[in-house]
Amino acid sequence: MADAITFTHVVKKYGDATVLNDLTFGIPQGKITTILGFSGAGKSTLMKHILGLTRPTSGKIVSLGKDMSELDELGLREFRRNFGMVFQYAALFDFLSAFENVAFPLREFTKLKESEIKKKVESLMQAVELVPESWHRLPSELSGGMRKRVGLARALALEPRIMLYDEPTSGLDPISTQVVSDLIASTAAKNQDRKLTSLVISHDVRASLRISDHIMFLERGQIVEYSTVEGFKNSQNPIIRRFLEL
Repeated sequence: MADAITFTHVVKKYGDATVLNDLTFGIPQGKITTILGFSGAGKSTLMKHILGLTRPTSGKIVSLGKDMSELDELGLREFRRNFGMVFQYAALFDFLSAFENVAFPLREFTKLKESEIKKKVESLMQAVELVPESWHRLPSELSGGMRKRVGLARALALEPRIMLYDEPTSGLDPISTQVVSDLIASTAAKNQDRKLTSLVISHDVRASLRISDHIMFLERGQIVEYSTVEGFKNSQNPIIRRFLEL
């Protein structure tokens, strides 16, 4: 199976602090991979490198066949259209309705007619199971779980090849956590024909074990474990055992 993203000996330093320490790995195409780790492990820095928001101190990152170091700022901005991003707290425009939030990237980056945008937004809202009564509400009028659904619909609007989820269940109650986790899994399944790759940054081990194909565990910028879910569950590494028992 081809890798959607590969890191080869990637190091990131800020002054004397090494945040990513010689990372070499691949993210398989068409699968759900979750990156776990305690706070400060380097998860967010890794995500920034994938998006080209930060350049490595040394090493090589290839995403969808492109060497990220060869892209200038204009090239990076264009390349990022291959990514859909669901932020930790949805990051919706608070002055736009749910419908208008999802329509925003279509109006900004495509030449679709308004009638086509309306049809596509309605399809996206239905795909993430948002009831029509919520479509024209402001984010402040929606629950945390519903805001995450709107964020997901917006992220899918431009039909990305890679979906990035930054702490998607953070701040949610147990029921909403399960709903959002199931939504990540169902989104991946619905887009299996185009081999949508999903990368989740999380600290929620139970949700991750339930929906992921592969799990990577970072500790102080190094990979402690990277395996299938079954392999991760059965790991005898004491750091992993401690994390699983929390």
